Amino acid sequence: MAEQALTPRGAATRARIIEAATAEFTEHGIAGARVERVVAAARTNKAQLYAYFGSKDGLFDAVLGSLMDRIVDVVPIDATDLADWAVRLYDDYLVRPEVVRLATWTRLERRPSGHLVTDHEQREDVKLRAIAEAQAAGLVVPGDPFDVMVLVISMSLAWSPVSTSYAASADEPAEAHERRRSLLRESVRRAVML
Repeated sequence: MAEQALTPRGAATRARIIEAATAEFTEHGIAGARVERVVAAARTNKAQLYAYFGSKDGLFDAVLGSLMDRIVDVVPIDATDLADWAVRLYDDYLVRPEVVRLATWTRLERRPSGHLVTDHEQREDVKLRAIAEAQAAGLVVPGDPFDVMVLVISMSLAWSPVSTSYAASADEPAEAHERRRSLLRESVRRAVML
């Protein structure tokens, strides 16, 4: 849905809807989420929600997009040190596990294969260019920049809620996280850095 110019009050309402919908979709998935619970938590109404997002699917797209944009802002890529980037992603998943949960719901309910989001080109462009530049400078292994990015992200998810072996939490002892960070940093360095 095309972005419309919002008043400060409208922007605040839209932000409350996104926040409430993030919690709702994280907990219940796309099919299980209820617009009624979102508007109640956001202290608004269905007409407002549909005016901003068009549909429940449009709302989910906005939620997932806002979280993906947030990751780029909070955990910007440094292709000259992909090992550190992987560790910063690991740390962000501990603080914001809903990112991984929403991505998982997307895989389960929408896109079982291929790219996670339809507008992946624009969301990945900065990261892919950075990796290609690091490859050209001889800092990163040759190959498709997309495949390198996917490998590093996958390694950062090793202890996330999508792990088939173990899901870490922020409540665990600091020593456990430091041990994992060290292993992740060294593994990424060996796998993709030259």
